[in-house]
Amino acid sequence: MNLLFVRHGKDSDQHRGGWSQLDLLPEGKREAKMLADYLERHKEDYHFTKIITSDLKRAETTATILAETLQLSLEKESNLREMNNGDLAGMLNSEADQKFPRLYFRSLAMDEHYPNGESPREFYQRIKTWFQRFLQENDDSDETQIVVTHGGVINIIYHLVNQIEWTNKSNLFHVKHCSISLLNTKTLVFEVENQTDFLEEK
Repeated sequence: MNLLFVRHGKDSDQHRGGWSQLDLLPEGKREAKMLADYLERHKEDYHFTKIITSDLKRAETTATILAETLQLSLEKESNLREMNNGDLAGMLNSEADQKFPRLYFRSLAMDEHYPNGESPREFYQRIKTWFQRFLQENDDSDETQIVVTHGGVINIIYHLVNQIEWTNKSNLFHVKHCSISLLNTKTLVFEVENQTDFLEEK
């Protein structure tokens, strides 16, 4: 099986992300449509069968745009959500800095929780468990599935595949908005990493 990991389109950088249910910016919707058109032009190279998406709004909107263009079924998976940042989800940065000063993802200890949210270790374990189970359940498949999710999720999977220890203080594998990363699950090699050149096409 091949998995084409897609990060959602651009969302607001004026708000805290995590489990925010804020939608894409207009720019993010344009990015998603450009990606959809690119994948439509190259669908014979991939032979997509379906799309799995995080059920957070910014990912779901991205996935819906892809599904409509590629005429694929869409499956929601809550385990593909970004880290649960609890009370900070969707909060304006200015408000978060006032109510929760110096509280950021990288400032947390591995077992320290966001208020009413996850710890980095719990986030990592959630993604690792989903990924390992997914590989086991689809071991004999020759499909190519699209997985629309978040930068933090793809970053963890990148570390898992490359057998690199992950912490919230690791040098992050920076995942661009609407980038594609193609994973061959038989060899556990990313054959495409963080590709976005189609967003620059005229």
